[in-house]
Amino acid sequence: MTFSTDILVIGSGQAGLSTGYYLKRSNVDFLMIDQSSAIGESWRTRYDSLVLFTPKGYSNLPGMNFPGHEAQLPTKDEAADYLLEYAAVFELPIRLNTKATSITKYKDKFKVMTDKGIILTRSVIIATGPFQKPWVPDFSNKMASSINQIHSSRYKNPTQLIHGESLVVGAGNSGTQIAVELSNMAKVSISVGHKPLSLPSRILGKNIFYWLDRLGLLKAKPQSTIGRKIKSRPDPIFGMEFNQRVKSSAITLMPKVIDAEDEHILFADGTMQQYSNIIWCTGFRPDYSWLHIPGLLDHSGTIIHERGITPVSGLYVVGMPWQSRRSSALLGGVGEDAQYVAAATLRSLSSSKR
Repeated sequence: MTFSTDILVIGSGQAGLSTGYYLKRSNVDFLMIDQSSAIGESWRTRYDSLVLFTPKGYSNLPGMNFPGHEAQLPTKDEAADYLLEYAAVFELPIRLNTKATSITKYKDKFKVMTDKGIILTRSVIIATGPFQKPWVPDFSNKMASSINQIHSSRYKNPTQLIHGESLVVGAGNSGTQIAVELSNMAKVSISVGHKPLSLPSRILGKNIFYWLDRLGLLKAKPQSTIGRKIKSRPDPIFGMEFNQRVKSSAITLMPKVIDAEDEHILFADGTMQQYSNIIWCTGFRPDYSWLHIPGLLDHSGTIIHERGITPVSGLYVVGMPWQSRRSSALLGGVGEDAQYVAAATLRSLSSSKR
């Protein structure tokens, strides 16, 4: 089956939905596809205790506020419900269970192969996010099969763990949240490549995002002095619970993990330890191997773009970290980039039809 449209948006997370909102207002012929079986699925399938660190008042997509008190922190299911309602309210043309497997140039159009057929389109907006492939270090394969290893993308709750001590590898917001949860019931350590910086969630009665906004930090541009300074440092941990658990010895800080052998983990300081469970909170890597477009990817396999505009005419991206500012990859920050990319796509489409 072959289908044609003027604009194809690949991905229906917050970036894709925000882009769809602006395209819908223009009455252009467009389609959105997503490999998931439901809107918001990427949020709903995360670990049970996940809470966003951005309050509801700073998690609004264009045209629709996040329900609830603006100072509350949304749960992952509330985020999923919000995205689901958003797609329904604005009646966005989304085809679920449709995975894009290849994109090539076809005359003056793009030929998008999916597991449901072929889509021919004049413009493509990639809104799949920058991190699609869970990553763990290769040396994890050297560990004994008796060690229970779980990547954070598969972690749901402590019932998945076996008896014994656990090590969380990676001290981002997910890693520290999981470590705090595990510390409620068992001995847990966390491997850190740097000393985590914890920031209070509230200052002088206001959520910290109120102050970050007032100080202009959320709008910091990637090439600005403050933007470069922020980018050069690891992301902070929001909330003081992790810091308190470390101080009370409920969570033990360990150096960076550099190797493994059988039942042992080797740390950067030369020490070795045994753990029953390893939770790899080591993030994700981009996987754009399905994009067969010359000149689109850099040497690391990342899409080349300037504020979402790629070197390939008619091909755009939205939802990337620091796409135009610090908050670009956050729920409440993606809207401005989506508006910019949608407008650029429409201008280009209009010019090509003349």
